[in-house]
Amino acid sequence: MKNNLFRIGWLVLLAAGVCLAQDAAPRVPAQNAPQLERFDASMLDKSKDPCVDFYQYACSKWQAANPIPKDLPSVGTWTPLYLWNQTILRETMEKAAADPKANGTEKQVGDYWKSCMNLDERAAKGKHWMAEALKPVDAMKNKHELPKVLAHLHGGLVPAWEVDDDQTNTAMFGFAPYQDYEDSSKMVAAFDQGGLSLPSRSYYLDEDANSKKIREAYKKHLVRMFELVGDTPAQASKEAAAVFEIESGLAKAQMEAVDRRDPVKIYHKQSLAQIKAALPDFNVEEYLRLSGAPMPPFYIVTTLEFFPVLNEQIKTRSLDELKSYLRWWTIMSTANKTTPELEQANFDFFGTELRGTPKMLPQWRRCVASADARIGEALGQEYVKIAFPPESKAKALELANGIRTALKQDVGELDWMAAATKKQATEKLDAMIQKIGYPDKWRDYSSLKIVPDNFLANTDAANAFEVRRQLNKINKPVDKMEWGMTPPTINAYNDPQNNTINFPAGILQLPYFDVKQTDAANYGEIGAVIGHEITHGFDDQGRKFDAKGNLRDWWSAADAKAYDERGNCISTEYTHDVPELGPGVKTNGKLTQGEDTADNGGLHLAMMALENLYKARGKSLDVPEADGLTARQRFYANYAFTWCESARPDMERMQITTNPHSLNRYRVNMPVSNQADFAKAFGCKAGQPMVREPACRVW
Repeated sequence: MKNNLFRIGWLVLLAAGVCLAQDAAPRVPAQNAPQLERFDASMLDKSKDPCVDFYQYACSKWQAANPIPKDLPSVGTWTPLYLWNQTILRETMEKAAADPKANGTEKQVGDYWKSCMNLDERAAKGKHWMAEALKPVDAMKNKHELPKVLAHLHGGLVPAWEVDDDQTNTAMFGFAPYQDYEDSSKMVAAFDQGGLSLPSRSYYLDEDANSKKIREAYKKHLVRMFELVGDTPAQASKEAAAVFEIESGLAKAQMEAVDRRDPVKIYHKQSLAQIKAALPDFNVEEYLRLSGAPMPPFYIVTTLEFFPVLNEQIKTRSLDELKSYLRWWTIMSTANKTTPELEQANFDFFGTELRGTPKMLPQWRRCVASADARIGEALGQEYVKIAFPPESKAKALELANGIRTALKQDVGELDWMAAATKKQATEKLDAMIQKIGYPDKWRDYSSLKIVPDNFLANTDAANAFEVRRQLNKINKPVDKMEWGMTPPTINAYNDPQNNTINFPAGILQLPYFDVKQTDAANYGEIGAVIGHEITHGFDDQGRKFDAKGNLRDWWSAADAKAYDERGNCISTEYTHDVPELGPGVKTNGKLTQGEDTADNGGLHLAMMALENLYKARGKSLDVPEADGLTARQRFYANYAFTWCESARPDMERMQITTNPHSLNRYRVNMPVSNQADFAKAFGCKAGQPMVREPACRVW
């Protein structure tokens, strides 16, 4: 369970100290780092009509030249940057591991690297590590011990919220610190639905051919994993059946993904007595005491229907069935840290069967990703020194300020919003905090113990460190300046409760940003990302929070109705069949509405900001330059280039089912077809596919 369910990201990919001084020239990674992608006009496919399919016009040549590697579910223009960032982190870790005098954070980084890369050690001792991890579950004598065992698992091996991509959910239920929706300055705690190993409830309940196929493969995977940890075939089959039945029962009680997008629907304040009444066969007080969580004045419960169903599972299932369920969660969560055989078996299902990826990434890349997920700010300090000089931060701030000015202008010009609502929208925009690159204060990892020869112990310790750090936030003031992403992350996010927009140094690189690029290129690339995150503060979720981050309706009834009409235009536009992925595959515009609104608004605001800049300079956006493109055309071409991608069908089917972001081709063609500036740039006429009538627009 994430600390903030409504922290809204721009793109989902494959996640104490002092302010970092940056007076030295940035260093560059080794020569084996890939060359970063940069848009060039020659990449445009002139045999295609930009007014018919702009994504193909901008991306088809790139796609032809960049087949999907066997170890990735997709490949995009961001892929070299991802490897470039990982190379910097690898060199940081290798250097630390090779230094016999390393101490403090440097020694932690080096020892984490050693433990992860030592496959011989994992092959020799991994089964013993797994057996030790299973002991608390295997030793259960009765159901009364369930709170103790679950608190132990949630405390490190199977955290009560996601730590990295090794798991898609958590055992039984989620529990985490949480900002109060009605008073964002207060940190309370929340219980969330959980308990599913597959990506969403639909995988257990849908009756289409693909869902049935995945369920059967999952059942076989469960049997295989139980056998690999020593069960007989008969035992493994019995345990697998119990796991699947329990998870299927819990899936029926989970809230639909679309409903979970509405903060009002998941905000239920309850006392501890009310929670205990909904879960009488589980000692909630003992679980909370053993987890070490302070007691808040109340709890937020996201799905009221979930705990009674969970209680029924606890009440009616045998002790052995519940143990099988917890054994599975222990096995799944630790497989990637024990023997190579278990790691490969886990990947065969979660990587190949679910995402269509034939091959695992190289070991060093998996180790870098694991370290970034668990000690990311320790690594991030070195990354910032190398990859993010002061001039990059200054330019990014300049772009953000230009786009914020554009939104203020846009709000002022809206003909469907009353003056009182406009005033509050402007107040919210003015109060928005923008964080660029990296934290002002780095996280203190000094209490975290890392050893050089036990990878599972290290991930458990790092998870436990983060669990304690998070739970200690309960009843304390909220730190608005804390980051939810590490500096090397190729992503960005809006946090509506803290009213912040956040852009890690990892995304402030090519193909998204370069201080040496033209303004048209930067505004089309990172400018659209900045606009996207600002717009999230005013999308169908973000608009329900005020300038202080409180859940409050600051809209007049008429303005709210006008907003919903425009939002419905977006959601209807983005709901359609995807025949290339098979019969019955259909997007859900209600699921993706927030991200789609942000894509459309972000692109519009970035263009407004670029136009303002050119007008101030007395220049035109429509004069051809040396390569034949006008600045207006370059803006849109660069925007599309950042989304060029080839993805495996299995990965796209899973994205459509579970992800609030639309497929990349729709993130290009839909927004540009709604914008008159695009039609002007490429001379598109009414009736052509890239000129949508009526055009959808919220911001």
